[in-house]
Amino acid sequence: MQRSHLIAFALVSLWANVAGTFRNATAAGRPNIILLYTDDQCFRSLGATGTPDVHTPNMDALATEGILFRRHYNSTSICMGSRASVMTGMYEYKTGCNFGHGPMRSETFQSSYPVLLRTAGYRTGFGGKFGFAVSDRANASEGSYNSLPVDQFDSWAGGTGQTNYQTAKNKYLAKYADRYPHSTRAYGAYADDFIAESQSDERPFCLTLFFKAPHRPFTPDPFFDDIYKDATFTLPGNYGREAGKHLAMQARLGRQSLTFFRDMGFDPARYQSTMRDYHQLIHGVDYAIGMIRQALQKHGAAENTIIILTSDNGFFCGSHGMGGKVLPYEEGSKVPLIIYDPRQSTNKPSNSGTTCDQLTATVDIAPTILELAGQPIPDQIDGVSLVPTFTTPVVQEPSLPQRDSVPLFQMWGAPTTFSMSVVTQTHKYIYWCCGEKMQPSEELFNLADDPMELVNVIDDPQEQQTLQTLRHRYQSQLAHLKSNAVAYNDYQVFGTLLDAAVPWESKSSLVNQKMWQQYESLAKQLGISPAQYFDFEKVLEASAKFSTR
Repeated sequence: MQRSHLIAFALVSLWANVAGTFRNATAAGRPNIILLYTDDQCFRSLGATGTPDVHTPNMDALATEGILFRRHYNSTSICMGSRASVMTGMYEYKTGCNFGHGPMRSETFQSSYPVLLRTAGYRTGFGGKFGFAVSDRANASEGSYNSLPVDQFDSWAGGTGQTNYQTAKNKYLAKYADRYPHSTRAYGAYADDFIAESQSDERPFCLTLFFKAPHRPFTPDPFFDDIYKDATFTLPGNYGREAGKHLAMQARLGRQSLTFFRDMGFDPARYQSTMRDYHQLIHGVDYAIGMIRQALQKHGAAENTIIILTSDNGFFCGSHGMGGKVLPYEEGSKVPLIIYDPRQSTNKPSNSGTTCDQLTATVDIAPTILELAGQPIPDQIDGVSLVPTFTTPVVQEPSLPQRDSVPLFQMWGAPTTFSMSVVTQTHKYIYWCCGEKMQPSEELFNLADDPMELVNVIDDPQEQQTLQTLRHRYQSQLAHLKSNAVAYNDYQVFGTLLDAAVPWESKSSLVNQKMWQQYESLAKQLGISPAQYFDFEKVLEASAKFSTR
C-alpha cells in the first residue's frame, strides 16, 4: 500500500456494531444530510467519470453505491456566486451575490436550506470556505467573520475569504492543526467531531462542508506526496491554444485565456507537475470523505445519512488553452454530482453504479435537501428536487420533472465575457453581449456529436432549426431575469445587456467603470497601457507570449 494510507471503507463497517443509531432520526424518520462541496473540481477528475489517471476510491465508492449525475452544470461558475445559489436554490440575479456585485442580503439568507432546516428541528453545522458575505451593508466582505453567518449554525468551523490550506491559520479549525496541519484532512476531523456530538442530540443533523481544495494555490497535503509521484496525465483532446482559436473573441479576452494559461501552470512545460498537484489536492478530499464515512459507521449514523458530493465550478486545466473557470464551456461549467442515499441501496444490485444523464444544475441542490428533510420547497426557488432520481426503482430510468434546458450565467469580471447560455440534452447556445470594438456574438455547439466543443455550428444549415429553438428558450430565460433580478448590486442592467435585440451602442453605457476595472488590470498584466485595453488585436498579440502552444 502506498504512503497515502487509503482508508479501506470495508474495515470501518466493524464500528457499526459498536454504536447505536441516532434516536431522533429513527423516531422522526428524517435522514441526516451531508453536503460536500469542493472548489474548482472538473468533471473528469474522478475514476467514476471515466478517468483512469486518478485515484479517488471513496468518491468512486459513493458513485457506485449511489447515483452519478453526468450532466450537472453550475448556473454560475465561480465560487461566490455558486455558493450563494447552492445555499438558496436561486439563480445569481435573485441571490444578488457575487464578486464585483455585493453580499447576500440577510433576508435572502433566511430562506437558505441551512436556516430552513435548523428552524425545522435539524442540528446544523458548517465547515470550510463559506465564500460570500451575508449582510445588509453594501461594502460587507466575506473576508470578515462579522459578515459571515456564524450564529446561524449550531456548529461552525468556517473561515474567511478564500481560507487557508494551513489548518493553524483558520481560527475555528486551529485545534486540529497538530494532527492535521493541512486543512483538507482537518475538515474530515471536524466532521467526525460534529457527527459524534450529534449522537447525543435529539435532532437529525445537516452538515455542510465547503472544501478549499483543489482551489489555487496548488499546495497539496504532503501526507499524500507519493500518490502521483510518477504519474503522467493524458492530455485532453481539446488541450492548448490552437484548440481555442475557433471560440468567440469575447471568451478569448477574459483572464481564463489571457493570463491564466501561464499563471496557473497548464502550459506544456508545466502541465504534468500542475496536474499532479491539482489531483493530489482532490485525493486529499477523497481521503477526508473516507474519514467522514468511517465516522458515520463508528457513531451509528451510516444507515440514515445521505451524502451529496459536488463542486462549485469546473476547471479548464488547459482545455482550449485556458485556465480557471467562469466561462460556459463544458470544462468550466460542468462538474461531478453524486448523491448517495443508504436507505435506497437495497434497491440496487451489488456493485452496480447508477447514472443519470438528465440535465441538473446548482439550484437543484437546495430543493433536494429540503425534500429529503420533509420540508416544503419555497416558491422562489429556481431549481427542482432530484429526489425522484434516486427513489425510482432500479429497473426504471431515473427521472426528473420535464426540463428542456438549464441556463448558465456569466455576470462577473471582464465585461467582454458577460454572457448567458442555454444547455439542452444535445446542444449549447451562448450569447456574448459585449460589442466594444467587435460585434456581439453567438455560439452553438452540438454536444451530442462534439462534447469537446471543437466546432461552432452557428452557421451550419442543418442546425438552424435547433438554433431557433434555443434562441426562443434563451428569450424565455431572459424574460425571467428581467422580471426577477434584484434591484441592487448591478443585476437589473443584465436584462438589457444580455438582450440580443438591443444594439451594443444602446447599452454600452450600462457597463460602468467598476466593471471595466478588471479588464484594465488584465491589460496591465500583459504589459499594455490602460489606454490600449480596447485594442483587442494588441491584447491578443501580447497574450500570445504566455503560451507556447
